[in-house]
Amino acid sequence: MSFRWTYAQPEQEETASALGEQLGIPAKIAQLLAIRGIKTYDDAKYFFRPKIENLHDPFLMKDMEEGAERLALAIRRTEKVLVYGDYDVDGTTATSCVYTFLKEFGVDADYYIPHRFKEGYGINPDGIKYAEEVNATLIVSVDCGITAIEEAREAKEKGIDLIICDHHTVGDGIPDAVAVLDPKRPDCEYPFDGLSGAGVGFKLIQATIKKLGLPKSVAFQFLDLVAISIASDIVPIIDENRVLMKAGLNMIRKSPRVGIQALLDLIKVKKEEVNTSKIVFSIGPRINAAGRMGDASTAVKLMISETIAEAKAHAQELESINLRRRDTDSQTMKEAMKQIDQNFDMEETSTIVLYAEDWHLGVIGIVASRLVDLYHRPAIMLSNVDGKIKGSARSIKGFNIYNAIKKCDDLLEQFGGHEFAAGLTLAEDNLTEFRRRMNELAFSDLSDNSFEPELTIDADLDLTEVDMKFWKLLSQFEPFGPGNIRPIFVSKGVTVVGEPTIVGNGHLKMKIKQGQSGSFDTIGFNMHEYLPSVRTGDPFDIAYVLEENNWNGRRTLQMRLKDIHIP
Repeated sequence: MSFRWTYAQPEQEETASALGEQLGIPAKIAQLLAIRGIKTYDDAKYFFRPKIENLHDPFLMKDMEEGAERLALAIRRTEKVLVYGDYDVDGTTATSCVYTFLKEFGVDADYYIPHRFKEGYGINPDGIKYAEEVNATLIVSVDCGITAIEEAREAKEKGIDLIICDHHTVGDGIPDAVAVLDPKRPDCEYPFDGLSGAGVGFKLIQATIKKLGLPKSVAFQFLDLVAISIASDIVPIIDENRVLMKAGLNMIRKSPRVGIQALLDLIKVKKEEVNTSKIVFSIGPRINAAGRMGDASTAVKLMISETIAEAKAHAQELESINLRRRDTDSQTMKEAMKQIDQNFDMEETSTIVLYAEDWHLGVIGIVASRLVDLYHRPAIMLSNVDGKIKGSARSIKGFNIYNAIKKCDDLLEQFGGHEFAAGLTLAEDNLTEFRRRMNELAFSDLSDNSFEPELTIDADLDLTEVDMKFWKLLSQFEPFGPGNIRPIFVSKGVTVVGEPTIVGNGHLKMKIKQGQSGSFDTIGFNMHEYLPSVRTGDPFDIAYVLEENNWNGRRTLQMRLKDIHIP
């Protein structure tokens, strides 16, 4: 599928020019900085050298004083504390952080992760009942709880204190708890509201350590887990998250905890090579698999492992679960594609709404995302759970899927989410009308261009500018992620050197050059259809990201193609 190229230009070209002069860097690097909102020398210094000293004071967060004081008291008294988490990567890493922190002080800590299908997301009566059964006097929720108004009241009635650590949008009110830590609270003046759930848990650990009179460095042992949560939960890797991510990656590369090392060994990823991308595509999905298939406790067990043998066993179990998840995922995708082929005319379809009663609730969100990538239309995958239709929705730029679903609230029993992703529940009798209405809403809101995938280009690049010095500066933009996406370049009028080939499962591999530049290795995954066009010898335009390729100790630059435009 070819993309429509749009350019992300800095608001003021003077900013890029001034930065280039101040920093003594190439104009293209300065342009990339300006696109990312970096305007001054100090901004650039903070961006290129994110230091742990730059972390914000945790006590700037609303209710942190009360939360840290209560948790410090629980530690001093060695109370029974229940860490209440969520079943995704953010929730399980956050649970592992706080649980391990408490265990190190001899606290009788326990954890509770709700079952994805039996209980659903968030604090629920079963979890409160479990806290009561194990005689917990304090619950610390992580990555959930901001909407648990009834559950907070129930815990209070049972004499159980509650500290909420969350990062989701606040609902109609604030739960009545000892502390409600959420940088998205309207009355919270914390300087950064983009923390992950594990990030908020980390801030509580930082503050509690201060209350206990311990060195700040005690909290830094959890940065590997925080980095995994940040990358996997797709929060912006800017401001404080950039500091946490950089420090967490360094920890993983030098001395990962035993559970993470066991997982890396199993999937044959060298710790020195771990980056945001490796977390998103290799580590995160395996941790997530446990919760997707039902019970997330295996993921927590891996991350809190204390011995190599224990860690290896949990890593193997997690990999086995992930293989089942992939098989289920693949089968569901095939069935979804079959439904589309048989029942949908894409010229008349603005929103893809698919239903099969036996689809696994844990994978339909992944499949919906793939359908969005494939057809560039909002996609909603629905399954049947205990007589109710439940599902996951994913969207494209320009169509707020949450707002659209909200306009169908008369057909729904439950829904929630945000601009690009949502979950919903409805009765089967309402499915046909829901599908019709969602298609109508997307048709009225979106233009023809909306259904054409867009690729945002950072800059046109002359290949004579690209050398190892340029790459060294570019590599300092890492860690990449939302808010700092890996730069995409365009080079025009390139030609093939030698003979292009197809390798692996339909991947286009070739050497290219531009004018008098040197030649560059390029790889275009699943781009085999371009082979006849590029082998003619005529010039063409490419969009790509630059990467370093290490082979037998030799470092070279490689272009990973994102798109090809044939004039």
